[in-house]
Amino acid sequence: MLKEAKKIVFFLPYRAFSSTPEKIPTLYSFLQPTVFALTKNRAEPISEPTQKLRTCLSPEQLSALESTLHKSLLSSNTDEAWRSFKALTSHQAFPPKPLTNSLLTHLSSLGDTLNLKRAFASLLFLMEKNPLLLHHHTLHHILHSMRAANTAAPAFALVRSMFRNRLFVPFAVWGPVLVQISRDNGNLAAFLRVFEENCRLALEERLEFMKPDVAACNAALEGCCCELESVSGAERVVGIMSNVGVKPDESSFGFLGYLYALKGLPEKISELEVLMGGFGCLNKKAFYSNLISGYVKSGDLASVESTIVRCLNNASRKDWGFGVETFCEVVKAYFEKGNIKALANLIIEAQKLEGSDILVDKSIGYGIVNACVSLGVSDKAHSILDEMNALGASVGLGVYVPILKAYCKENRTAEATQLVMEISNSGLQLDVEIYDALIEASMCSQDFQSAFSLFRDMREARIPDLKATYLTMMTGLMENHRPELMAAFLDEVVEDPRIEVGTHDWNSIIHAFCKAGRIEDARRTFRRMVFLQFEPNDQTYLSMINGYVVAEKYFLVLMLWNEVKRKLSLDGQKGIKFDHNLVDAFLYAMVKGGFFDAVMQIVEKAKEMKIFVDKWRYKQAFMETHKKLKVARLRKRNFRKMEALIAFKNWAGLNG
Repeated sequence: MLKEAKKIVFFLPYRAFSSTPEKIPTLYSFLQPTVFALTKNRAEPISEPTQKLRTCLSPEQLSALESTLHKSLLSSNTDEAWRSFKALTSHQAFPPKPLTNSLLTHLSSLGDTLNLKRAFASLLFLMEKNPLLLHHHTLHHILHSMRAANTAAPAFALVRSMFRNRLFVPFAVWGPVLVQISRDNGNLAAFLRVFEENCRLALEERLEFMKPDVAACNAALEGCCCELESVSGAERVVGIMSNVGVKPDESSFGFLGYLYALKGLPEKISELEVLMGGFGCLNKKAFYSNLISGYVKSGDLASVESTIVRCLNNASRKDWGFGVETFCEVVKAYFEKGNIKALANLIIEAQKLEGSDILVDKSIGYGIVNACVSLGVSDKAHSILDEMNALGASVGLGVYVPILKAYCKENRTAEATQLVMEISNSGLQLDVEIYDALIEASMCSQDFQSAFSLFRDMREARIPDLKATYLTMMTGLMENHRPELMAAFLDEVVEDPRIEVGTHDWNSIIHAFCKAGRIEDARRTFRRMVFLQFEPNDQTYLSMINGYVVAEKYFLVLMLWNEVKRKLSLDGQKGIKFDHNLVDAFLYAMVKGGFFDAVMQIVEKAKEMKIFVDKWRYKQAFMETHKKLKVARLRKRNFRKMEALIAFKNWAGLNG
């Protein structure tokens, strides 16, 4: 089978190429310093002035110039190094091999055009005059510098000069870099000509190290198939691959598939499919994607559809999936012809073949609609949905998901929520990640109604874990300063076993109400919390105290103290962290309110629990609020209050 396959594909004999020496292009003459004046004909006699210039150097002069060149390179004195090199070569002398290569590497590493030109001109000169001085890694380095400088023409000239001067360098040294340069410039066709000449030399000279690898062969094939669109050129490259012993891979067949689809050659496509099995290329993803690209470019949408259906009928369809680029090509082709209905039909046919076990993001419907979103036409994606509904088709979940994500990204949360309702009504269920993304988008755009609606849909869909989404909702409402919505939301979900509501949730609402000065709302939330048997803690009381103090409702703080005092006497510190913060809040409020009996109770409790109390703060609070309060006046009205006031003044040091 394998032998027959090779016979079918590699059917072209290798063609001999002209070995006529290539003339040096005048295009590069501007690069050449005068000492490296490259002639168009090597046999051309050197002019008399040049003969006079090229006098031999004495050993002392030679040693001095080489020493200067070496020291200049060590000190990075580029111009001095260049002058030394020119002086040497002008007198028919060359620096030692390490020094020559150091200079070339140095010049090409500087990143400026002038020195890259110097390196290029020097390299061409040395290839012609003394190629044995050149290291392979120097050539590789200079080519990489040319790629970095985006100078394609000199790179090709350099390789052609190698061939012309019979400087045979392993393909791995220069070939991959030249492919990269060609690809960077969108001109693989240029690489094709160098590729063919290289393969001719490799075969004629029997040089194994000059034979290309499959990646380079594929680059040449891509240039023929995708740039030149030449069937004869592509088949010539296939012949070369056969002659140099390079086995084609999935990419090779993909490029040929693209070309044959573009040219409308179904027989050759059938041959390729047979050969792929013969060469062990079992993954046909690239092949089918390239077929579709070829059919799209030729405008053959019927073949696009038949290829997609053929893929779905393939038993191994789970091993492949078209990329977004392929789907974008398909979608643009249909839209150009205004054929939304045909796209809807394609999705419907695909859904029949895909089965219910297919992953959402692997379905054809997802791919097509996601391509619409990627192209920025999510409204057209919605039109496909409308068309499918009009045709009475069942719309798969994969078709909805990309539109929902697009609406989420575009903050079109109301439309997304409506679409979620349609999905739920059709019996489909979204995953938690999509719900979370939509709810977060709703929160960001302050569309709280949509967020609530989506969360209710999640609960009704019996999604088992709602904790993260619940937290997103509460955090979003808090960040947007909507405690009344937090309270309503908490009241709605408090009995749902999938949500862990704790005292901290109630504290968040109470704190937000108090901060906004909405004391009555805070009190109602506090009472609701206690009624539902959530135990208030020190944070709850701190928020309430601070809210009451701002509103100057000190009697309500006294009620809180009585409640806390009772709990402390019954349970110790269980549930309440009676620390310095809580002591300070209670003391300040009771002093401001004039409830000195309670003040002294708090002081005693703090002393009992060894909590430090800063008397100065409460002394100041008393002076601000009760400066004119006299003990004698209280004696007539309330003896107990008088005693409490005296005790406080003694404790605070106000009787001095």
